[in-house]
Amino acid sequence: MSLGDGSAWAPTELADQDGQPLAFCPRGTLRRQQAAAEADGLEILAATEIEFVAFDATGKSVAGRGGPAYGLAPLLEHAAFVDDVHRDFDHAGLAIEQLHAEYGPGQIELSVAPAAPLQAADANVLARVLLCRAGRRHGLRLSFSPRPFAAGVGNGAHVHWSFRRAGAPLLSGGREPHGLTEGGAAVLGGFVRWLPEVIGALAPSLLSGLRLQPSHWSGAFACWGLENREAAVRLCAATPGNPRGANVEVKCIDPSANPYVVNALLLGLARRGLEERVPLPAETTRDPGPMTDDQRAQAGIVRLESNQSAMLDLLERFKIAQEILGAGLLEALLAVRRHEVEIARSASIEELVERFRFTWSV
Repeated sequence: MSLGDGSAWAPTELADQDGQPLAFCPRGTLRRQQAAAEADGLEILAATEIEFVAFDATGKSVAGRGGPAYGLAPLLEHAAFVDDVHRDFDHAGLAIEQLHAEYGPGQIELSVAPAAPLQAADANVLARVLLCRAGRRHGLRLSFSPRPFAAGVGNGAHVHWSFRRAGAPLLSGGREPHGLTEGGAAVLGGFVRWLPEVIGALAPSLLSGLRLQPSHWSGAFACWGLENREAAVRLCAATPGNPRGANVEVKCIDPSANPYVVNALLLGLARRGLEERVPLPAETTRDPGPMTDDQRAQAGIVRLESNQSAMLDLLERFKIAQEILGAGLLEALLAVRRHEVEIARSASIEELVERFRFTWSV
């Protein structure tokens, strides 16, 4: 794919010297999951919201005034950068759904148009490349870190999903809550049931737990609700404000996660939810953060683990993750993340934030 200046980009997969696919290739794993879902008669679309913070060339300070939240001023302040982003995405054939200022200082969110899960993961990677290239031309360094600062909000990488079978949507037109079909309810039920086990792959870094905090719209609790931004599983109903139809957003994901691993896992969990007809738990209609532990327990709401070592232990013990990802890929993922734990064991939060601020940038 041409990037417009003599450069090109293409997604690749890992193979051995004889050209045989390697079991620990994330993209190959997602491709196989997608093929299996299509063989099941499923039509699936996924789309990622990419959040980032624009720093100045030093990488120490937010570029510009940094506010107000959700306002026009931050985009006007970086108008030349925004213009380049639109031009570069258009040249690459990558459609932008939304581009707007986010809540935090210097924080911007870009939403990529939906595509099949494999192509959506490709789009996630390409989008970051295009964003960082445009930023460099304007003296900006973009941080996709889950926590660019020791205090304040973090960056998310939420993924929206929609499902159809035999041409009919699973997330609308049914008799379950908010128009869910039985299949759609099973997908959401599977996500809610198993997100605590796979959070170590969806929010896998040393900084992820700092972002995954209650009452921060980070999806810190395994529960679901219609337009509930505190729930890890947010149902977005088919309304005039949502012209593409109903979808489900998984909010606990951050940019430190491998997008191919994320989509492979969630696609695998959706298929498993359908196969097992996982029941849909009661809807959560409020922020679980202020609730007491007893109230959350009675409502079946589980706080997602925020300690990296504990996350990884849960992931390692979860047999379904090994079935979806394969032993080789899961082992590689765990080894890399546990190495992070060891090398940063004695570092302070401030040191970790500084060290990893641009780890997920190009």
